[in-house]
Amino acid sequence: MKEQYSPDILNCLANLSSDEVFTSPELANSMLDLLPQELFRSTKTRFLDPCAKSGVFLREIAKRLLAGIEEQIPDLQERIDHIMARQVFGIACTDLTAEMSRRTLYCSKLANGEYSVTTAFRDQQGNLLYDRCRHTWNAQGRCEYCGASKGEYLRTDSRETYAYPFIHKSIKEIFHKDMQFDVIIGNPPYQLNDGGGTGSSAMPLYHYFVEKAISLQPNYLLMIIPARWYAGGKGLDDFRSQMLSDKHIRKLYDYPNSADCFPGVIIAGGICYFLWDKNYKGQCEVYNVSGGDAKSCISRSLCEYDVFIRDNNAINIIRKTRAISKDSLDKSVNSRNCFSLISSEKGHATQQKGDYSLLSLDGKSFISKGKVVDKENIANKYKVIITKAMSGGNKPSSEGDYVVVSSLQILFPNEVCTETYLVLDTFNTQNEAANMVSYVKTKFFRFMLLQSLTSINISKDKFQFVPLQDFSHPWTDEMLYKKYGLTEDEIAFIESMIRPME
Repeated sequence: MKEQYSPDILNCLANLSSDEVFTSPELANSMLDLLPQELFRSTKTRFLDPCAKSGVFLREIAKRLLAGIEEQIPDLQERIDHIMARQVFGIACTDLTAEMSRRTLYCSKLANGEYSVTTAFRDQQGNLLYDRCRHTWNAQGRCEYCGASKGEYLRTDSRETYAYPFIHKSIKEIFHKDMQFDVIIGNPPYQLNDGGGTGSSAMPLYHYFVEKAISLQPNYLLMIIPARWYAGGKGLDDFRSQMLSDKHIRKLYDYPNSADCFPGVIIAGGICYFLWDKNYKGQCEVYNVSGGDAKSCISRSLCEYDVFIRDNNAINIIRKTRAISKDSLDKSVNSRNCFSLISSEKGHATQQKGDYSLLSLDGKSFISKGKVVDKENIANKYKVIITKAMSGGNKPSSEGDYVVVSSLQILFPNEVCTETYLVLDTFNTQNEAANMVSYVKTKFFRFMLLQSLTSINISKDKFQFVPLQDFSHPWTDEMLYKKYGLTEDEIAFIESMIRPME
């Protein structure tokens, strides 16, 4: 008789959608493997998941403890009760995830239910709590704890307020007593809808969970979060500075392709998880993970640059480049929307006297000079432009490589563009502009730009690793590789990362 396949329900949950990003048991165990395993052989180690969604972390911790403390507590039921009552604790994200997590951990949505595996509790929640709380609004209409918009989240009749207890209350308020945890581990909510966008445009939330967890001073902190913090922005600048300078971060696993971590889920900029060790101060072991396997590991300082360089192989290339070229292209790239023309601007079809030619998403049209604010006095110059959105999004192709730049072209004098485009540099002659185009087309240029991109948006500051060149002549990859003394391995790495540009 064939053995019937019975999948782990938490694996099925992990692949449902990107609306709620659930952690698979395999990923949870990969994170738990980073901890000293003697923690699971102690009856005193106390674990907390402050953002429980499926309960997978607590279940996998309980399984390890169940085996680890068997000699100390031989009786199975006594051992289960001890683990559930004294060692594993959770704070759920919502009412629904609280019930789901209890089913996972206690095998019952009620901790004291008929089918619960533990007899340690008299109440329904056990040690997996959810206490519906409210946002605290400031004078600007934002929550003091998470920055939520009052207009978006003030819902008196809603079941969920998305005022997550862990970042809105103290531990004493939640558990009704002061508690110290040895290990805090979790996969926090990633973002809040602030009324201004979704996806990479939504307001990040995960950093509040990391900051609150560190403030509790556990011995170890393990969290899996989006990697967009590497480059800051959208309220993440202070968090980026704190993380890059934090010498307690012992290990960092970086997934540029989020689908390698969460199959079927695309998160712009990728995903990372890290081990923070209270008693460690030193360099961080950075692991680059691709296709599910760690491809390289280097111990290095996270704050060597103000933007985290995620690829270990890129570090030496950047160091070599900076040793020879002191100036970078971010000094020449023009500010965003340098003509004050929004993306939806369409212009008109028929040219009238004195009009500029306009390039927008709809193609070429015309616009009166009075509508154009030439803030940097560049309308009468040759302009090299690209779209401000990364080609193909911030994820590799099916072959694992990137194009990075799209819509590369030259705008002539009296031609302008909407904010859909970014002006890389301006010139007095068409020949100089054409020489810059040859540089942008090189794999070297696009590789160096890629190192600071953690979302689809390309802005002026993202060109900090792209060296400025002399545009009196055209450029090729061969010329650039020779100029910066790159090795055959380094050249092969760039060539494998970047696709030829049409």
